[in-house]
Amino acid sequence: MARLKDKYENDIVPVLIEKFGCRNRMEVPCLEKIVVNVGMGEMAHQKDLIEPLRDEIAILTGQRPALMKSKKSISNFKIRSGAPVAYKTTLRRRRMYEFLDRLINFVIPRIRDFRGVSRTAFDQQGNYTLGIKEQTIFPELELDKVPVTHGMDICFVTTARTKEEAMSLLESFGMPFAKK
Repeated sequence: MARLKDKYENDIVPVLIEKFGCRNRMEVPCLEKIVVNVGMGEMAHQKDLIEPLRDEIAILTGQRPALMKSKKSISNFKIRSGAPVAYKTTLRRRRMYEFLDRLINFVIPRIRDFRGVSRTAFDQQGNYTLGIKEQTIFPELELDKVPVTHGMDICFVTTARTKEEAMSLLESFGMPFAKK
């Protein structure tokens, strides 16, 4: 069992039951999935960068990403219908908890001049989106083999009904939110 899943079931659930007055364990908010999305931007026009990007995301997440293609042609961005625009992978269960553990304990502390992640990146349903500007903060990557630096969006999808429930859940996992 992943370390954070064990922590969730044994330590976090009882605290959240008491904090939010839940009647049983099923009402407690939990992490449903983590979606990692990497937009290609200018890399989409360079065919030799598409496959290394896929391999890089597979190393970071432990799962091969899906190639997302554009649905419409957009002349201002020089994108044709069916052209590759992003890679996306959805992590669930064991891989999700392992990725979250690595993200909180190894990756986020490597961010330069870090003062905490934003408290305002929650949507109305209690999901949280974290934007990372450079993938080079992940220790799994060999920097001399990285062709181009790029960012990524990491979306934490929860079963929380409010922003406060989702923030409490992520704080109990150890997410370093910025001071108010």
